[in-house]
Amino acid sequence: MASQWHSLVSQKLFLAKTLLGQLDVPALAANGQPAPEAEQALRREAAIQGAVELMLRGRKLLLVMIARLYQERNAEPETLDELAALVGADASEVDRLRHLALENGSWWNHLEQLEQGQSRPPATRKTVTDDNIIAVAAETGPDRSASGLRKTLGALKHFADDLEEQHSEW
Repeated sequence: MASQWHSLVSQKLFLAKTLLGQLDVPALAANGQPAPEAEQALRREAAIQGAVELMLRGRKLLLVMIARLYQERNAEPETLDELAALVGADASEVDRLRHLALENGSWWNHLEQLEQGQSRPPATRKTVTDDNIIAVAAETGPDRSASGLRKTLGALKHFADDLEEQHSEW
């Protein structure tokens, strides 16, 4: 039963990878010419947000997969805390995920940042004029680059595959 959940997790991650692959292909208009910059930017943003949403869904399904590995047949935890309440806070998977949640730069932490970024409207910016400019600061936020998203996607896929392999040996 858990391998069905692993297949579903893998499917979501494969679809996210497919969307990220579209970032490498220049968008073409109906006439075969390169699409206008505005259309390319729109397609890029759609691919990024779609891939992030699929990775977030994959992470959520990973929690369900872990619950199923622990014979929790009807449970569908949505958070790490819910999973810990179901299978026990001392379960090795919960411990590994909690460690990843606290580790800067981990795939879990990156997905948390991406989720927060996509779940809130963009911050309003003050208009810059000669009178109020003091310093220029780059907007901080999660890495939404294709390479950063691919790295997180790969780490999430590796975690799910390792988990499936480990439990299929039992």
